[in-house]
Amino acid sequence: MRRKSKIKATQLVLLVGALSLWECGSRMGWIDPFFFPAPSSIMGRLAEWFSSSDIWFDLGVTLLETVLSFVFGITGGIVLGIWLGLAPFARAVLNPFIKVFNAIPRVLLAPIYVLWFGLGLTSKVALGLTLVFFVAFFNTLQGVREVNPVVLANARLLKASKGALLRHVYLPSATSWILSSLRVSVGLAVLGAVVAEYLGSSMGLGHMIAQAEGVMDATGVFSGLVLLSAFVVALDAIVDRMEKRLLVWRPNQDNEEAELATR
Repeated sequence: MRRKSKIKATQLVLLVGALSLWECGSRMGWIDPFFFPAPSSIMGRLAEWFSSSDIWFDLGVTLLETVLSFVFGITGGIVLGIWLGLAPFARAVLNPFIKVFNAIPRVLLAPIYVLWFGLGLTSKVALGLTLVFFVAFFNTLQGVREVNPVVLANARLLKASKGALLRHVYLPSATSWILSSLRVSVGLAVLGAVVAEYLGSSMGLGHMIAQAEGVMDATGVFSGLVLLSAFVVALDAIVDRMEKRLLVWRPNQDNEEAELATR
Protein backbone atom coordinates (compact mmCIF):
# COMPACT_ATOMS: atom_id res chain seq x y z
CA MET A 1 0.00 0.00 0.00
CA ARG A 2 2.85 2.36 0.84
CA ARG A 3 4.40 1.73 -2.56
CA LYS A 4 1.09 2.41 -4.34
CA SER A 5 0.60 5.64 -2.38
CA LYS A 6 4.11 6.76 -3.30
CA ILE A 7 3.45 6.04 -6.99
CA LYS A 8 0.15 7.94 -6.96
CA ALA A 9 1.72 10.87 -5.12
CA THR A 10 4.55 11.04 -7.67
CA GLN A 11 2.07 10.91 -10.54
CA LEU A 12 0.02 13.72 -8.98
CA VAL A 13 3.12 15.88 -8.48
CA LEU A 14 4.17 15.34 -12.12
CA LEU A 15 0.68 16.20 -13.39
CA VAL A 16 0.33 19.33 -11.25
CA GLY A 17 3.85 20.43 -12.15
CA ALA A 18 3.29 20.01 -15.90
CA LEU A 19 -0.06 21.84 -15.79
CA SER A 20 1.43 24.65 -13.69
CA LEU A 21 4.32 25.14 -16.12
CA TRP A 22 1.84 25.12 -19.03
CA GLU A 23 -0.40 27.68 -17.32
CA CYS A 24 2.52 29.93 -16.39
CA GLY A 25 4.00 29.72 -19.87
CA SER A 26 0.67 30.71 -21.39
CA ARG A 27 0.14 33.64 -19.01
CA MET A 28 3.72 34.89 -19.42
CA GLY A 29 3.48 34.77 -23.20
CA TRP A 30 6.02 32.00 -23.68
CA ILE A 31 3.33 29.81 -25.25
CA ASP A 32 0.95 31.11 -27.90
CA PRO A 33 -2.59 30.49 -26.52
CA PHE A 34 -3.96 30.41 -30.08
CA PHE A 35 -2.16 27.10 -30.64
CA PHE A 36 -1.83 25.87 -27.04
CA PRO A 37 -4.63 27.25 -24.85
CA ALA A 38 -4.00 27.45 -21.13
CA PRO A 39 -5.33 24.65 -18.88
CA SER A 40 -7.62 27.18 -17.21
CA SER A 41 -9.20 27.99 -20.59
CA ILE A 42 -9.69 24.29 -21.29
CA MET A 43 -11.32 23.74 -17.90
CA GLY A 44 -13.54 26.75 -18.49
CA ARG A 45 -14.68 25.33 -21.83
CA LEU A 46 -15.38 21.94 -20.26
CA ALA A 47 -17.43 23.60 -17.53
CA GLU A 48 -19.36 25.48 -20.21
CA TRP A 49 -20.06 22.25 -22.09
CA PHE A 50 -21.25 20.39 -19.00
CA SER A 51 -23.57 23.25 -18.07
CA SER A 52 -25.58 22.24 -21.14
CA SER A 53 -27.44 18.95 -21.62
CA ASP A 54 -26.09 18.52 -25.18
CA ILE A 55 -22.75 17.16 -23.97
CA TRP A 56 -24.44 14.22 -22.28
CA PHE A 57 -26.19 13.31 -25.52
CA ASP A 58 -22.86 13.38 -27.41
CA LEU A 59 -21.21 11.26 -24.73
CA GLY A 60 -24.11 8.81 -24.85
CA VAL A 61 -23.84 8.47 -28.63
CA THR A 62 -20.10 7.77 -28.50
CA LEU A 63 -20.60 5.33 -25.63
CA LEU A 64 -23.29 3.44 -27.56
CA GLU A 65 -21.08 3.19 -30.65
CA THR A 66 -18.16 2.03 -28.50
CA VAL A 67 -20.16 -0.64 -26.68
CA LEU A 68 -21.69 -2.04 -29.89
CA SER A 69 -18.29 -2.08 -31.64
CA PHE A 70 -16.71 -3.77 -28.63
CA VAL A 71 -19.40 -6.44 -28.18
CA PHE A 72 -19.76 -7.36 -31.87
CA GLY A 73 -16.00 -7.24 -32.51
CA ILE A 74 -15.12 -9.37 -29.48
CA THR A 75 -17.88 -11.90 -30.22
CA GLY A 76 -16.96 -12.28 -33.89
CA GLY A 77 -13.24 -12.49 -33.15
CA ILE A 78 -13.70 -15.15 -30.47
CA VAL A 79 -16.02 -17.31 -32.59
CA LEU A 80 -13.78 -17.20 -35.68
CA GLY A 81 -10.63 -17.64 -33.58
CA ILE A 82 -11.96 -20.78 -31.91
CA TRP A 83 -13.20 -22.20 -35.21
CA LEU A 84 -9.93 -21.68 -37.08
CA GLY A 85 -7.93 -22.79 -34.05
CA LEU A 86 -9.74 -26.14 -34.12
CA ALA A 87 -9.89 -26.48 -37.92
CA PRO A 88 -6.34 -26.67 -39.39
CA PHE A 89 -7.59 -27.13 -42.97
CA ALA A 90 -9.87 -24.06 -42.84
CA ARG A 91 -7.07 -22.07 -41.17
CA ALA A 92 -4.63 -22.99 -43.94
CA VAL A 93 -7.16 -22.03 -46.64
CA LEU A 94 -8.19 -18.70 -45.08
CA ASN A 95 -4.79 -17.69 -43.72
CA PRO A 96 -3.60 -15.68 -46.80
CA PHE A 97 -6.92 -13.83 -47.03
CA ILE A 98 -6.81 -12.93 -43.34
CA LYS A 99 -3.23 -11.69 -43.70
CA VAL A 100 -4.16 -9.48 -46.66
CA PHE A 101 -7.13 -7.94 -44.88
CA ASN A 102 -5.12 -7.50 -41.68
CA ALA A 103 -2.43 -5.64 -43.64
CA ILE A 104 -4.91 -2.91 -44.62
CA PRO A 105 -4.75 0.09 -42.24
CA ARG A 106 -8.25 -0.15 -40.76
CA VAL A 107 -8.63 3.60 -40.23
CA LEU A 108 -8.52 4.03 -44.02
CA LEU A 109 -11.71 1.99 -44.24
CA ALA A 110 -13.67 4.76 -42.47
CA PRO A 111 -14.48 6.73 -45.67
CA ILE A 112 -15.56 3.50 -47.37
CA TYR A 113 -17.88 2.62 -44.48
CA VAL A 114 -19.36 6.13 -44.63
CA LEU A 115 -20.05 5.62 -48.36
CA TRP A 116 -21.57 2.19 -47.77
CA PHE A 117 -23.58 2.79 -44.59
CA GLY A 118 -24.05 6.57 -44.53
CA LEU A 119 -23.42 8.98 -41.67
CA GLY A 120 -25.51 7.11 -39.10
CA LEU A 121 -24.68 4.68 -36.34
CA THR A 122 -23.86 1.74 -38.63
CA SER A 123 -20.71 3.23 -40.19
CA LYS A 124 -19.27 4.08 -36.75
CA VAL A 125 -19.95 0.61 -35.38
CA ALA A 126 -18.53 -1.01 -38.54
CA LEU A 127 -15.19 0.76 -38.17
CA GLY A 128 -14.92 0.07 -34.45
CA LEU A 129 -15.92 -3.57 -35.00
CA THR A 130 -13.21 -3.97 -37.64
CA LEU A 131 -10.56 -2.60 -35.28
CA VAL A 132 -11.63 -4.77 -32.34
CA PHE A 133 -12.26 -7.94 -34.34
CA PHE A 134 -8.65 -8.71 -35.27
CA VAL A 135 -7.35 -8.17 -31.73
CA ALA A 136 -9.89 -10.65 -30.34
CA PHE A 137 -9.40 -13.04 -33.26
CA PHE A 138 -5.61 -13.33 -33.11
CA ASN A 139 -5.57 -13.58 -29.30
CA THR A 140 -8.23 -16.30 -29.30
CA LEU A 141 -6.48 -18.21 -32.10
CA GLN A 142 -3.18 -18.05 -30.26
CA GLY A 143 -4.79 -19.17 -27.00
CA VAL A 144 -6.45 -22.17 -28.64
CA ARG A 145 -3.26 -23.20 -30.44
CA GLU A 146 -1.15 -22.92 -27.29
CA VAL A 147 -3.24 -25.38 -25.27
CA ASN A 148 -1.10 -27.59 -23.04
CA PRO A 149 -0.47 -30.79 -25.07
CA VAL A 150 -0.24 -32.90 -21.89
CA VAL A 151 -3.67 -31.72 -20.70
CA LEU A 152 -5.10 -32.29 -24.18
CA ALA A 153 -3.64 -35.80 -24.40
CA ASN A 154 -4.97 -36.71 -20.95
CA ALA A 155 -8.44 -35.43 -21.84
CA ARG A 156 -8.45 -37.50 -25.04
CA LEU A 157 -7.21 -40.51 -23.10
CA LEU A 158 -10.27 -40.15 -20.86
CA LYS A 159 -12.49 -40.26 -23.98
CA ALA A 160 -13.58 -36.61 -23.67
CA SER A 161 -16.01 -35.53 -26.37
CA LYS A 162 -15.38 -32.60 -28.70
CA GLY A 163 -17.76 -30.46 -26.67
CA ALA A 164 -15.99 -31.39 -23.43
CA LEU A 165 -12.59 -30.64 -24.95
CA LEU A 166 -13.82 -27.23 -26.07
CA ARG A 167 -15.39 -26.41 -22.72
CA HIS A 168 -12.73 -27.78 -20.38
CA VAL A 169 -9.47 -27.55 -22.37
CA TYR A 170 -9.53 -25.11 -25.28
CA LEU A 171 -11.66 -22.32 -23.78
CA PRO A 172 -9.72 -22.14 -20.47
CA SER A 173 -6.51 -21.99 -22.49
CA ALA A 174 -7.81 -19.07 -24.58
CA THR A 175 -9.59 -17.21 -21.76
CA SER A 176 -6.54 -15.44 -20.36
CA TRP A 177 -5.53 -14.35 -23.87
CA ILE A 178 -8.99 -12.99 -24.57
CA LEU A 179 -9.38 -11.16 -21.26
CA SER A 180 -5.89 -9.69 -21.47
CA SER A 181 -6.80 -8.11 -24.82
CA LEU A 182 -9.99 -6.45 -23.56
CA ARG A 183 -8.23 -3.23 -22.55
CA VAL A 184 -6.71 -2.80 -26.01
CA SER A 185 -10.06 -3.60 -27.59
CA VAL A 186 -11.84 -0.87 -25.61
CA GLY A 187 -9.35 1.75 -26.79
CA LEU A 188 -9.72 0.59 -30.38
CA ALA A 189 -13.52 0.61 -30.16
CA VAL A 190 -13.41 4.24 -28.98
CA LEU A 191 -10.89 5.08 -31.71
CA GLY A 192 -13.14 3.63 -34.39
CA ALA A 193 -16.22 5.49 -33.14
CA VAL A 194 -14.45 8.84 -32.78
CA VAL A 195 -12.61 8.66 -36.12
CA ALA A 196 -15.84 7.82 -37.95
CA GLU A 197 -17.62 10.68 -36.14
CA TYR A 198 -14.78 13.01 -37.05
CA LEU A 199 -15.08 12.17 -40.75
CA GLY A 200 -18.82 12.61 -40.90
CA SER A 201 -21.43 12.91 -38.17
CA SER A 202 -23.79 15.33 -36.48
CA MET A 203 -23.23 14.04 -32.95
CA GLY A 204 -20.61 12.48 -30.69
CA LEU A 205 -17.19 13.48 -29.34
CA GLY A 206 -15.53 13.18 -32.75
CA HIS A 207 -18.11 15.59 -34.18
CA MET A 208 -17.40 18.08 -31.39
CA ILE A 209 -13.66 17.99 -32.09
CA ALA A 210 -14.24 18.33 -35.85
CA GLN A 211 -16.51 21.34 -35.30
CA ALA A 212 -13.92 23.07 -33.12
CA GLU A 213 -11.17 22.37 -35.66
CA GLY A 214 -13.34 23.75 -38.47
CA VAL A 215 -13.46 27.19 -36.85
CA MET A 216 -9.79 27.13 -35.69
CA ASP A 217 -10.89 26.83 -32.06
CA ALA A 218 -7.84 25.31 -30.38
CA THR A 219 -9.48 25.52 -26.96
CA GLY A 220 -12.39 23.43 -28.21
CA VAL A 221 -10.07 20.88 -29.80
CA PHE A 222 -7.98 20.48 -26.65
CA SER A 223 -11.11 20.34 -24.50
CA GLY A 224 -12.48 17.59 -26.72
CA LEU A 225 -9.21 15.67 -26.45
CA VAL A 226 -9.19 15.98 -22.65
CA LEU A 227 -12.79 14.81 -22.49
CA LEU A 228 -12.02 11.92 -24.84
CA SER A 229 -9.00 10.90 -22.73
CA ALA A 230 -11.12 10.93 -19.56
CA PHE A 231 -13.77 8.87 -21.38
CA VAL A 232 -11.21 6.21 -22.38
CA VAL A 233 -9.64 6.14 -18.90
CA ALA A 234 -13.07 5.58 -17.33
CA LEU A 235 -13.83 2.69 -19.70
CA ASP A 236 -10.35 1.28 -19.13
CA ALA A 237 -10.91 1.32 -15.36
CA ILE A 238 -14.16 -0.65 -15.81
CA VAL A 239 -12.42 -3.24 -18.00
CA ASP A 240 -9.51 -3.45 -15.55
CA ARG A 241 -11.89 -4.20 -12.68
CA MET A 242 -13.65 -6.80 -14.84
CA GLU A 243 -10.36 -8.41 -15.76
CA LYS A 244 -9.24 -8.67 -12.13
CA ARG A 245 -12.51 -10.33 -11.15
CA LEU A 246 -12.39 -12.84 -13.99
CA LEU A 247 -8.66 -13.61 -13.60
CA VAL A 248 -8.57 -14.04 -9.83
CA TRP A 249 -6.37 -17.12 -10.27
CA ARG A 250 -3.58 -15.10 -11.90
CA PRO A 251 -0.78 -13.87 -9.59
CA ASN A 252 -0.99 -10.18 -8.73
CA GLN A 253 1.79 -8.34 -10.55
CA ASP A 254 1.98 -5.60 -7.90
CA ASN A 255 2.47 -8.19 -5.15
CA GLU A 256 5.16 -9.94 -7.17
CA GLU A 257 7.04 -6.67 -7.75
CA ALA A 258 6.78 -5.75 -4.09
CA GLU A 259 8.13 -9.18 -3.09
CA LEU A 260 11.07 -8.85 -5.48
CA ALA A 261 11.81 -5.34 -4.16
CA THR A 262 12.11 -6.64 -0.59
CA ARG A 263 14.62 -9.34 -1.47
